[in-house]
Amino acid sequence: MLGTSARLLKLLSLLQTYRHWSGAELADRLSVTARTVRRDVDRLRELGYPVHATQGTPGYRLGAGAALPPLLLDDDEAVAVAIGLRTATASSVAGIEQTALRALTKLEQVLPSRLRHRVKTLQQATVRVGADGPHVDADVLLTISEASGRRERLRFDYTSHDGTGTLREVEPLTLVNWGRHWYLVAWDNGRDDWRTFRVDRLRPRTPTGPRFTPRDPPDGDVIAYLSRQLSTGPWAVRATVVMHQPAATVADLVWPGMGAVEAVDDSSCLLHLGAESPADLAWMVTSVGVDFTVHEPPELVDAIRTLGERCRRAI
Repeated sequence: MLGTSARLLKLLSLLQTYRHWSGAELADRLSVTARTVRRDVDRLRELGYPVHATQGTPGYRLGAGAALPPLLLDDDEAVAVAIGLRTATASSVAGIEQTALRALTKLEQVLPSRLRHRVKTLQQATVRVGADGPHVDADVLLTISEASGRRERLRFDYTSHDGTGTLREVEPLTLVNWGRHWYLVAWDNGRDDWRTFRVDRLRPRTPTGPRFTPRDPPDGDVIAYLSRQLSTGPWAVRATVVMHQPAATVADLVWPGMGAVEAVDDSSCLLHLGAESPADLAWMVTSVGVDFTVHEPPELVDAIRTLGERCRRAI
């Protein structure tokens, strides 16, 4: 049988795992009587842990206290948290790198030596390839998420890709972290339509606006909508290419944000996509690995012809 101190730690760990435990379940897990469970719960309360008795089905749950109680993590959980904090030290969110590093240092100080060794081994065996991308302010993300959660309109100054500045008022739906970029998907009240905004290009204004009634997500799927917006947005060159495979097949071959797939019939579909140059478009289309037909724009036709001749000369 566990000693009192060990039993209290295990009880606390159980209470942190699930929202609700019945007294009988806890007694069974701890191999003690229900009376002992009640005494142990009282001891946890004396130590400052907010253990509440639940209504309806009798039992216990751990409430949120005024201060964060010590968390009991199993081995896998501790390693997962350490890896997550290590990843956050190279995040695209400005201002959290040092915070994550401080938290990681505190965690590593209390990890058992065997787990500290596992985390250190993973760190030493990993090479992170940096990717250029804009940083967003953590406070901006919080401002947007809070307005979205409270269903309040958000006003912000926005700088478009060509440097034009505008004041926008929107109904924020959700934030999307796509690669190294953060996007806000929102209903633009001034345009009376859904819009996508790069978070690094906006500066929120306070206070937020009036409350709004939530709308259904655009296209019924935020990710599909954002993918289409990114692939057909304000690119220098845009095209629609006929792909000679079913839409489902092509969709599995196209990476997120590359292009929007539109079904035509059982054997073909349309791929809508955009890029900075015709050469980029030619590479994107041929990388799918599916037979295709392209009619326009003329710049893309020429780029594919040039690419084909280069490949023919290579062999």
